Amino acid sequence: MDKKDIAKSKHIVYVIAERCKGCGYCIEFCPQKALSKSDEINSHGYHLVRLKDNDKCTGCNMCDMVCPEFAISVMHIKEEAESRR
Repeated sequence: MDKKDIAKSKHIVYVIAERCKGCGYCIEFCPQKALSKSDEINSHGYHLVRLKDNDKCTGCNMCDMVCPEFAISVMHIKEEAESRR
């Protein structure tokens, strides 16, 4: 089968740096283990969380739900890709 357009879902994880306290709940509760601590430090001295593997993120929003500081959120985007045959 030849498809011209393939829609592929992607997710962007946003972290509000100044709210993040590096508690690690989002990392611990991520079912896909797509998050990790980064080397980046905010002005309060906490290591920020980052998305280490975008392909693993399913956009479940578990990180958003468990964050006590409301510092993380997931945005769902659709990316159009062309099939090349």
